[in-house]
Amino acid sequence: MKSDWIIELKDRVLITGAGGFVGSKVLETLLAYGFTHVRCLLRSTRNLDKLQSLAGASKADVEFMQGNLLSREDCRRAVEGVSVIYHLAAGIDKTYPGCFLNSVVATRNLLDAAVKESTLKRFVNTSSIAVYSNENIKRGGLLDESCEVDSHLLERFEPYTYGKAKQDELVLEYAQKHPLPYVIIRPSVVFGPGKAKITDRIGSDTFGVFLHLGLRNTIPLTYVDNCAEAIVLAGLKKGIEGEVLNVLDDDLPTSREFLKLYKGKVRNIFSIPIPYSVWYLFNFFWEKYSAWSEGQLPPVFNRRSCAVYWKGNSYSNRKAKELLGWQPKVAMSDALDSFFEYMRERG
Repeated sequence: MKSDWIIELKDRVLITGAGGFVGSKVLETLLAYGFTHVRCLLRSTRNLDKLQSLAGASKADVEFMQGNLLSREDCRRAVEGVSVIYHLAAGIDKTYPGCFLNSVVATRNLLDAAVKESTLKRFVNTSSIAVYSNENIKRGGLLDESCEVDSHLLERFEPYTYGKAKQDELVLEYAQKHPLPYVIIRPSVVFGPGKAKITDRIGSDTFGVFLHLGLRNTIPLTYVDNCAEAIVLAGLKKGIEGEVLNVLDDDLPTSREFLKLYKGKVRNIFSIPIPYSVWYLFNFFWEKYSAWSEGQLPPVFNRRSCAVYWKGNSYSNRKAKELLGWQPKVAMSDALDSFFEYMRERG
């Protein structure tokens, strides 16, 4: 045990959403650190073989528990005897009710069980950098932990982000009523092998051709290995209860730099650059037509989401570095190479 950690390597930790893209890396990181008692809550056994392979390569006692956070009994069993909870499970539905149910209601059930557990020393709530508003930030201005959480998420037509913001609110509410030692982690755009997608912050192929929307914007990326280590450290470091930490890597590329590398190392796709003003105007008209049609055409394109993702901001990981002692171990150049190799192999 390190002197600035709140638990020992033998203490039991819980990962919800352990089968996910980031969750499996959190397990891998905990095992690499030497933790010997890890409980993984899985909603399905889809990625169980991969997780069992990770566990088998270590000497740790890794418990795989299939359950659902909508079950209070499953929550009670999951938190029993744990010292740190890494809460990564989330609703990824495309509807507001689905995301509210699987992000907010599920988190409430987990918190109800967690606050009764005398062994609990830290609850790490994994959120998203997308919950922030940049409405009052100029183009290129800094978006960090001091920025406001968007209070108009319904207008952005983003069920996942709405669910994450409400989940954060719930954690803060419980912390006011109970002695809940929490930390909120807000990863930026997590990428790496295993997730075959170019972030929409670069552009979109929704209309059959790749529209390059990011142009000169800095893209807030974090490589999955780096992100997982920051999440793990958020559950271990002393003296950071109640903190909110954004997670993003160093040497962030611009959208143009990313797309140029992608075309050179993966495949040379045809792209059309779209200026922000043009795309904003498109979103304005789509939003207006959606209102006129009384929602027959959903407002999936709207000005608020347009501003958040394509207006352009600068970012900082200073707070995570200072409070966690974290440094991205995988350099951005190497991270991009690994991702592009994975994408190239997938064809």
